[in-house]
Amino acid sequence: QSTCETLLLDDCLCDIESIDNFNTYKIFPKIQKLQERDYFRYYKVNLKRPCPFWADDGHCSIRDCHVEPCPESKVPIGIKAGSSNKYSKRANNTKELEDCEQANKLGAINSTLSNQSKEAFIDWARYDDSQDHFCELDDERSPDAQYVDLLLNPERYTGYKGPSAWRVWNSIYEENCFKPRSVYRPLNPLAPSRGESFYTWLEGLCLEKRVFYKLISGLHVSINLHLCANYLLEETWGKPRWGHNVKEFIHRFDPIETKGEGPRRLKNLYFLYLIELRALSKVAPYFERSFVDLYTGNVQEDAESKTLLLDIFRDTKSFPMHFDEKSMFAGDKKGAKSLKEEFRLHFKNISRIMDCVGCDKCRLWGKLQTQGLGTALKILFSEKEIQNLPENSPSKGFQLTRQEIVALINAFGRLSTSVKELQNFKLLLQHTR
Repeated sequence: QSTCETLLLDDCLCDIESIDNFNTYKIFPKIQKLQERDYFRYYKVNLKRPCPFWADDGHCSIRDCHVEPCPESKVPIGIKAGSSNKYSKRANNTKELEDCEQANKLGAINSTLSNQSKEAFIDWARYDDSQDHFCELDDERSPDAQYVDLLLNPERYTGYKGPSAWRVWNSIYEENCFKPRSVYRPLNPLAPSRGESFYTWLEGLCLEKRVFYKLISGLHVSINLHLCANYLLEETWGKPRWGHNVKEFIHRFDPIETKGEGPRRLKNLYFLYLIELRALSKVAPYFERSFVDLYTGNVQEDAESKTLLLDIFRDTKSFPMHFDEKSMFAGDKKGAKSLKEEFRLHFKNISRIMDCVGCDKCRLWGKLQTQGLGTALKILFSEKEIQNLPENSPSKGFQLTRQEIVALINAFGRLSTSVKELQNFKLLLQHTR
């Protein structure tokens, strides 16, 4: 049984091969292009929020994890960020200082922004403020939120692992999966026993709660895939060489090495892909309205970005095998309403857990992908509001902020990359066996 077999996905009607082909030939090339455009490459994020659940590790642990904020003097008034840097706490001794200097390298966020970009951001803020926004995101208005150029900060292996990373993922699963404490997630290093009891429990859940677990698992798989595909293979003369780490991939996903968990996990990646794909096809009417633009101030670029985005929406609608969210929250109105609210709160909680990630670059991508998935769910839960949008004016019923739009597209871009990388690993495995 290979790691990447043709699997029929539970909870929706589709096979993996169809998704692979659709992604490789239709979605991947276009979404890559879209992510390079100015509107989508700059993400405003607050990386300074304290962890609300436990004391921060707070030491410089890994050099590939750090995000360098722009010096105060270079940041325009419009996006000035607080200048505290959690890695600048006084080190106890010289050894620690040396480690800190090294740690600042690998996990560093490269926050280089040209003066032109900074001026543009002030203009963007002016434009965004003039729009009627009915939902405010806690991060966007914080003085600590700053723009990060995603193209300068690719998601890749940073060396962030061990107890600190496990604690974050455990909190995400254990606290947020509607789960009794006696049922342990398979291969959870902190669990006393492993086995089928978890899956018996999972299958007994209502569809909504099962979906929630699969989405979190799919996100975890996707992030792991990016790290395996963009791994620091060696460093000679200070020049890092990044590439595919087949051994790491086998360790995380091979059926034998993972006691059958690998294929189950990969199924969840495809499931998440379909959910976000569905959200994109559903949100198309919001962007098809003529007054909605992807504003950067460059009229031609904005028009091209919108054309490319609408082209991707057309492709998502043409894919025949979507997850049908109508089966979710279809029960009695009262029950459905409280379940939706529970979903929303669980999600909010997960974004807060992302503030506990001890590596800035990992935190950046964790927050972005969580927000992208949160935005996808918001879209799926707002179908009526989207259908009733007025043609020529914003609506109190449904609205997306710039940050949500950027997160939605980049999060789906990461999933598209994961599905593509899975193909690459499949080929590499054929060559190595």
